[in-house]
Amino acid sequence: MAVIHRTSVEPSKLELLGSWLPARPWYRGAGEPQLVTSGGFRLDDPEGAVGMEFIVVTDTSGAEATAYLVPLTYRGAPLDGAEHALVGTMEHGVLGRRWAYDGCHDPVLVAQLLALVEGRVQAQDQNISDAPDREVTSSYTGEGPAAPVPPLPATPATDDQEGTTLPLPHGALLHLCRVLQPAGNGNPLPPQGAAGHIAGSWQGLDGARARGLFATLRTGTPNPG
Repeated sequence: MAVIHRTSVEPSKLELLGSWLPARPWYRGAGEPQLVTSGGFRLDDPEGAVGMEFIVVTDTSGAEATAYLVPLTYRGAPLDGAEHALVGTMEHGVLGRRWAYDGCHDPVLVAQLLALVEGRVQAQDQNISDAPDREVTSSYTGEGPAAPVPPLPATPATDDQEGTTLPLPHGALLHLCRVLQPAGNGNPLPPQGAAGHIAGSWQGLDGARARGLFATLRTGTPNPG
């Protein structure tokens, strides 16, 4: 169970993301982001060593506000072979130096994200220890695991203008939606043809709650649904 510490973090997560986001292929802005936190959730590491947080940030710098989903892992030491995925380092008031990574390149987060799709774990509240986040829901229509469960091999995640694709063993693909779109208007929940999905909610700038797709799972064989 992840313990949420009420303490200082320097630099802040928004400061780290403000420097990192503009270089992402899926970033829609044209300049320096102006970010606000709009929601998110956490997952627990079964070994208790890696912090995992899915942050929804809204960029207000453009003509239209854009909400992004950013999974981060927090580690007490560098992750071997993941230098390209380092978002930055921060000083945590309780835990000391932490290395923050794009979680799509961290095998611990990939394994737990797959477990969330399949309903084997529960999303946790972003700000309260030992409290499930009931707004995060998932579905899975497959029989048995979609891919071998931990340990997973190193995942060669790839980014494009729409999001991040995480290849899994046996031809399965886990796709993370980086640019969030409210459900409806051509964005169905659950998505057509997917073997599994994760959906969640975030806060709009007008104060209303939006809900949409966070991730989809497509298996190596056609899914009749």
